[in-house]
Amino acid sequence: MGSWRNSTASSTKLLWLILPFMAVAVFIGARKSNMVDGSKYYPWVWSSVITSYSSSAIKDNAAVAAAGPASLGRRSTAVEGGGEVAEGPSEDYGFNQTSNSSYPPLAMEDEMDVELPAIAKEDDMNVTLGGPDIFVSVNQTHRLPVDTRINRTYTSLDKLEAHLGRVRAAIKEAEFGNKTHDPDYVPDGPMYWNAAAFQRSYLEMEKQFKVYVYEEGEPPIFHDGPCKNIYAMEGNFIYHMETTKFRTKNPEKAHVFFLPMSATMMVRFIFERNPNVDHWLPMKQTVKDYVDLVGSKYPFWNRSLGADHFTVACHDWGPELSKAVPYLFKNSIRALCNANTSEGFNPSKDVSIPEILLPDGTTRGILNGPSPRYRPVLAFFAGGVHGPIRPILLEHWQDKDPDLQVHKYLPKGVSYMAMLRQSKYCISPSGYEVASPRMVEALYTGCVPVLIKDHYVAPFSDVLNWKSFAVILAVEDIPNLKNILTGISTRQYLRMQRRGKQVRRHFEVNYPPKRYDVFHMILHSVWLRRLNIQIQGVADS
Repeated sequence: MGSWRNSTASSTKLLWLILPFMAVAVFIGARKSNMVDGSKYYPWVWSSVITSYSSSAIKDNAAVAAAGPASLGRRSTAVEGGGEVAEGPSEDYGFNQTSNSSYPPLAMEDEMDVELPAIAKEDDMNVTLGGPDIFVSVNQTHRLPVDTRINRTYTSLDKLEAHLGRVRAAIKEAEFGNKTHDPDYVPDGPMYWNAAAFQRSYLEMEKQFKVYVYEEGEPPIFHDGPCKNIYAMEGNFIYHMETTKFRTKNPEKAHVFFLPMSATMMVRFIFERNPNVDHWLPMKQTVKDYVDLVGSKYPFWNRSLGADHFTVACHDWGPELSKAVPYLFKNSIRALCNANTSEGFNPSKDVSIPEILLPDGTTRGILNGPSPRYRPVLAFFAGGVHGPIRPILLEHWQDKDPDLQVHKYLPKGVSYMAMLRQSKYCISPSGYEVASPRMVEALYTGCVPVLIKDHYVAPFSDVLNWKSFAVILAVEDIPNLKNILTGISTRQYLRMQRRGKQVRRHFEVNYPPKRYDVFHMILHSVWLRRLNIQIQGVADS
């Protein structure tokens, strides 16, 4: 009995010792960033249900929201004071997506935060094949001497879907296999959710993917867009789609259809600045008229109700303009810089693309930086005060600590790019919108990005594990920013910095485009979304 009492007393003491540590663990776990973990929506093994679209029976859901792949889990490391980085692939992919729609502020373009050459106004800033391949079976019976075989004519769409079924099977097989030798580039490392599957998917895209670009519409609103400034990726992509090898002149062979509309050009040339009228009406009417035109001239929009059509928009009003056509907003693949789930961005069908500031239309002078040993500044940020997050950052850290160079505006004579190259970490908080060129600027200059954003899906998070090369913080962690960053070991910092240098190729802008660069990564993300749906013809539905 005495032995039992002693044992019970010891257990009680042990429990009281453990309880504080459990409380700390719960506290840290509860303070995760509200940024969207995109991997949940892009499992590298398709579910057995692939969303089907047809002109006679359309599903309500625009895409499959499949569960995350447990086999591709990543190990996360909580650092002192909060925040999160990752050493490699984890099992926790949970995220409760919000879908509240809100209107972006009607700020004029001349109100942008452009006081410094490299600081512009921020336009605030996942496939697994477990199911059957898509093949159409032919039922036949033989009754001599009469052949009663059932004849069927296969359409070009039937053949296209059958090919996509084989592609899904090939990527699924590659998920647990070896990567293919490629003298140009072989994806490898914890920066990728599944490097082998990504490589096979990319190679299949290079062999198979065909895009039909509607020729209707005149520049500058269509087939044109800015290739300089903060919206450069919009015009850059539209420009390259005109001449890319992925373009087909035969729409019957196309996997997807590109609507070459420029939201930025609509804002520039159509936006109604009269405060007494509806600002949105002329721009939204332009979008509606264009979709009505191609829908009446071609059968492809009505065949899928827009599910195999896509647009690209880097202007922060792009998401709102897509609401002009309900099926464009609900079904179509929207490649957006402003990938904000609180404004209707759906990671299972939409594509997050990077916002890249190109002052002269190229990356000259903004690539590369010194090694970590020549980076004396712990963290850096400079930018205007707008949105809900930046005021909190500036309140706690503006000009208060020499290790954290946080400024509203840089002092005269101080170079923004030089500060990026002198810093270990570069802070990218949301402004009015969630998108920001600061993330890519950090990768370009060898600085580790620190993302402080809500409801944001990071670019190419269908294949990239951002927590392996960036620090992702919740807004409530801002007061502990320095403790969090100094709590990251030198070894882990060097890992993240090295990984960032490797994934930089996926964000580089090239003329002409090069394999695995930003243009091809945008196309690949569209390719993945197309693999997640099945289009049925009228006869099949």
